[in-house]
Amino acid sequence: MEFVLNVLLTFLWVMQLAIIARAILSWFDPGARWPISQILVQVTEPIIAPIRRVMPRTGFIDFSPLVALLLIYLLRLMLLNAVY
Repeated sequence: MEFVLNVLLTFLWVMQLAIIARAILSWFDPGARWPISQILVQVTEPIIAPIRRVMPRTGFIDFSPLVALLLIYLLRLMLLNAVY
């Protein structure tokens, strides 16, 4: 049980890092033409796309990565509180 929890928590932590990296790289490569940008988009899009569809448009700023980070953080907290 603890092994599964650790794997899940590690996966969520890696996803948080990938979302942060994607957001930072989007400032330098907005069209996602670099290979690393393309990989990060492929990895994080399944999490960010549903949030983007639900959130209202805010102009040029996309808040969906921030919301995704918040949701992942809350999920990690709930998992830790449920087990410990």
